[in-house]
Amino acid sequence: MAGVLETLTVPRASSPITRLSLRRSFFLPESRASKLSIGSFRSSGSVRLTSKHGRRIVCEAQEAAVEVLPVTDGSWQSLVLNSKLPVLVEFWAPWCGPCRMIHPIIDELANEFAGKLICYKVNTDESPSIATQYGIRSIPTVIIFKDGEKKEAVIGAVPKTTLSTSIEKFL
Repeated sequence: MAGVLETLTVPRASSPITRLSLRRSFFLPESRASKLSIGSFRSSGSVRLTSKHGRRIVCEAQEAAVEVLPVTDGSWQSLVLNSKLPVLVEFWAPWCGPCRMIHPIIDELANEFAGKLICYKVNTDESPSIATQYGIRSIPTVIIFKDGEKKEAVIGAVPKTTLSTSIEKFL
């Protein structure tokens, strides 16, 4: 897995914090004499940078969070049913308190199972036909799809372990 370095903070006594984009080499705008070159970039997020004077700087890059995207009537077929990976879909509504409780759990699962599972959410107020098609009578409801077929449904704001166990059956 590759990581992306979005910013690099270089503390210097005489200048403010410098933000850099990931490139082969960097010129720091505050000083014409400062140049950094990338020595290596590892999947762990560790980056080794070498300055013009041979000093090494190691920084840790934060991995990007996986965003749980919404699915609508128009994108349902292509995103969920035609997916090569298993798909977890959360059926929710903005006014639903238990739905707001389960959102962070779905976000965590999307990050934990990135590359093995895709997570989406369906706002039942905006896409009622999908909810009707799958017999959603209570929200939140989480359905796991594999090869375009509904495999398992979990109803209610359940613990993360319950959802993890359901997901692992289909990986």
